[in-house]
Amino acid sequence: MISLQEVSKSFGNGSDRYQAIDAVSLDIAEGSIHGIIGASGAGKSTLLRIMNVLERPDSGRVVLNGQELTSLGGRQLREARRSIGMIFQLFQLVSNRTAYGNVSIPLELAKVPKADRMKRVQEVLRFVGLEDKAKLYPAQLSGGQKQRVAIARALANSPSVLLCDEPTSSLDPQTTAGILDVLRHINRTLGVTIVIVSHEMEVVNGICDAVSVMEDGRLIRTYQNNAGRAEAPEQERGQEYRSRRGSEESD
Repeated sequence: MISLQEVSKSFGNGSDRYQAIDAVSLDIAEGSIHGIIGASGAGKSTLLRIMNVLERPDSGRVVLNGQELTSLGGRQLREARRSIGMIFQLFQLVSNRTAYGNVSIPLELAKVPKADRMKRVQEVLRFVGLEDKAKLYPAQLSGGQKQRVAIARALANSPSVLLCDEPTSSLDPQTTAGILDVLRHINRTLGVTIVIVSHEMEVVNGICDAVSVMEDGRLIRTYQNNAGRAEAPEQERGQEYRSRRGSEESD
């Protein structure tokens, strides 16, 4: 479970000081898909980055599966972050690396042996349906394919949590539906806890088990939402990935 306990974050100094997050407490259930929605400037993306301490809160605690991330620093924090994957609105792919090369990056940083790395990259590319695009560069991929590569990269280290910052806002409706299917499949077959930040109500209501609404840096309400899970189709793909985490299914 992810637990945010009275976290606050401000930027700037003096008269320019801006309170981005104001004493937010939130518990996200393990294995759930949780949405965070709000207008531009509401603080939702900052809150997401606090969850893996990419933004360190000025006060409050961040706890993941019983471990307080806000008490960690340096190597300990980097190791803890390996259990947290993250994807972004604009994909953040390295332009001079192929799809394979982009997915390989977190494994290289973790010093995974080359043979194991090769197997793992193939597994996650197959899991997101892009095994045949491994040798293509980002410029040769569509927007939806780029986001699938980004998702595969986020899955490379077998995370228990996937943080998604506006993952569909730059995509057309049909491609958005495909990406949401991939995220739903990750959650249902691998048990990965997913947190999705979006300004699109139809996205969070279509996939999330619970939705938190933010306004001016504050969490104003959280409601349960079962539509996404009830409507989600069953899919079977990714035997190797699941065997790695002890719960995967074959393509």
